[in-house]
Amino acid sequence: MTIRFGFYGRVSTEDQQDPEASRNWQRTRALALVESHGQLVTEYFDIGHSRSLPWKRRPEATRLLEALKDPHRGFDAVVIGEPQRAFYGNQYSLTFPVFEHYGVGLWVPEVGGPIDPSSEAHDLIMGVFGGMSKGERNRIKIRVRTAMGSQAQIEGRFLGGRPPYGYRLTDAGPHPNPAKAADGKRLHQLELDPETAPVVERIFHEYLRGTGVFAIAQQLTAEGTPSPAARDRQRNPHRCGIAWSKSAVRTILTNPRYMGRQVWGKQRKHEQLLDVEDVALGHQTRMRWNEADDWLWSTDIAHAPIVNTDTFNAVQQRLASRGPRSTKRATARAKHPYAFKGLLYCGLCNRRMQGTWNHDRAHYRCRFPSEYAIANKLDHPRSVYLREDQLTPALDSWLAEVFAPDRVRSTLEQLADNQKCSTTTDEEAVTALRQKVAGCRRKLERHKEALEAGADASLVAGWSSEVQNEKAAAEAQLAQLQSASRRTRPMTATQIHKTVRALGGLLTVLQRASPEDKAEVYRQLDLTMTYDPTRKMVLVKTRPRPSVDQLVVSEGGLEPPRPLVGH
Repeated sequence: MTIRFGFYGRVSTEDQQDPEASRNWQRTRALALVESHGQLVTEYFDIGHSRSLPWKRRPEATRLLEALKDPHRGFDAVVIGEPQRAFYGNQYSLTFPVFEHYGVGLWVPEVGGPIDPSSEAHDLIMGVFGGMSKGERNRIKIRVRTAMGSQAQIEGRFLGGRPPYGYRLTDAGPHPNPAKAADGKRLHQLELDPETAPVVERIFHEYLRGTGVFAIAQQLTAEGTPSPAARDRQRNPHRCGIAWSKSAVRTILTNPRYMGRQVWGKQRKHEQLLDVEDVALGHQTRMRWNEADDWLWSTDIAHAPIVNTDTFNAVQQRLASRGPRSTKRATARAKHPYAFKGLLYCGLCNRRMQGTWNHDRAHYRCRFPSEYAIANKLDHPRSVYLREDQLTPALDSWLAEVFAPDRVRSTLEQLADNQKCSTTTDEEAVTALRQKVAGCRRKLERHKEALEAGADASLVAGWSSEVQNEKAAAEAQLAQLQSASRRTRPMTATQIHKTVRALGGLLTVLQRASPEDKAEVYRQLDLTMTYDPTRKMVLVKTRPRPSVDQLVVSEGGLEPPRPLVGH
């Protein structure tokens, strides 16, 4: 009997892996295992998703789990090219029972064939590979962090990111790693920007003379000096850039890089459980600020300083002597729940509104003129307020109405109309990029042959560098397009119906839910709300996430539909 196999693989592009090459060798290993038993008929390959993500949070793995439920799935077993790529930690023990339940075999090269559900040895082997996968990822993180810290502290190397206001990036020569240098990678360093460096120096001296942070922002705005966001719009698209803000001035005053030393480790990635009640959902990564004592400073001067150490320290002392922290007394701040935390925006300036507690009620406010210099006469009220309990009943009623059982058909039609994808165009672009990558590889082979035949080495190196850059750019575009294509695959009517049915059951409890629970529901629905104070109206958009189903029903892992909009 010929067995029909589905192939699953995964590649992460964070460490510059070639998705096509990784897919090919994983698929080759899988074929070597199953070619005498059957043939591959379908493929599921995740690109750019960490191994630490559970299967239900990887697009292609999710699609595979959904296919297992279909009796007409078209394949009898699944083969994996490398277990460390597919399973991390305890993911095998959480995933294989699903294969066993639906009668789909799982083949792994390290086992030499299909996994036997009754074999303790197979369970032990797969558990070891999950642990090895987790250990490998942890070792990579430790090595990368240690290496970057040493490069910043000992070498004073610029490790990427936006240059601070007052500096610009210049070329610092080829990358010291030969492989990266061969790909055209180069180092960069900070040098003084002749237009903005004097502005930074002036900000420090004005503050030491007694001028306040907001007064400095007003002066610079009135004089027409571009703010950091206005100066570099490409790197600051999330900022309006129409005026200097207090936060921009304060950030400059507290940045130790202006003393000429490289600083690394201000922030760190922190992984926290997505749901403490269901650890199988895995972690989500959040950026956390490190204490100033934990920052790593370069031993020597790494770039031209704008202010000296004495000036910088004097500014820090003045900053520390002002505000509530100057008393050095711990101020107990009551934590209040906000249902729309991070979801509500001001329609006048498009900035996120902040939660504030007044008269024992939750409010949201936008104080744009209080944060940005008003010398340019901003057309914005001094404060915009919205009470939470004025919005919650109307919002919950709208959500319950949209996902009510008697409106399922109209909701399905709206979602289906909104999720039309340019699949044909994407396929043509993918084909063109693959042909371009193949052409680059052929050119490199010809260059290698020319070099072996005695051609000028420097001339061939120049040609090869250009082709390598062209190939790397095409591969990056190809990976991005393939990943986007998988994310935007249209849902079937059955999948949409499951989502709507699940949401209908979820939304029935909104009126009785606590603000904390409501906030989580709204986040899972991916709500974005924009408040227009002139018309007293809130525009609401929702794009339900796959994890909504995963939290409330057993049919999770659906692709999210396009937004539904309401007032």
